[in-house]
Amino acid sequence: AKMQKYLLYNTMEPEELPVLKELSTIEICKVWSGMSRHIYRQLLKKKAVEIGLGSFAVVPAHASVAEGKVLPVERPMFILSKTLKMFYNLESDEAKIPDETPVVQPDFEEIAANTHFRHEIVEQCVQETLLCFANALRENKEVEFTFR
Repeated sequence: AKMQKYLLYNTMEPEELPVLKELSTIEICKVWSGMSRHIYRQLLKKKAVEIGLGSFAVVPAHASVAEGKVLPVERPMFILSKTLKMFYNLESDEAKIPDETPVVQPDFEEIAANTHFRHEIVEQCVQETLLCFANALRENKEVEFTFR
């Protein structure tokens, strides 16, 4: 049910994002870089991380190498939730998290410990950013969300 809150029927108002209003851009970036490192560590442990809008996972793929040879590789991907895709009428690659991959939630306590923010702040910041993202999807806006 975590994802339900990202299915927006109405436009988000700025007062619905109290933490983002309080934090500076640099602080928001610090939270997300902590989040990014956390996700990276989980992917290395062969786990997928579910963040409401979808999941980060390592999926099998094929890379073309010399002379038409194909090499099996693994590549990290963000896989948008099916419900969200239907709700916002989006198209994206049909990628599936491998069955043997455990799916975990982000550990906000651990991320907080590594970023020196209170864990409530980290969790709220992430959720509010995702709400902004969902709002942009709802309004069909271009969004660039860069993850190292």
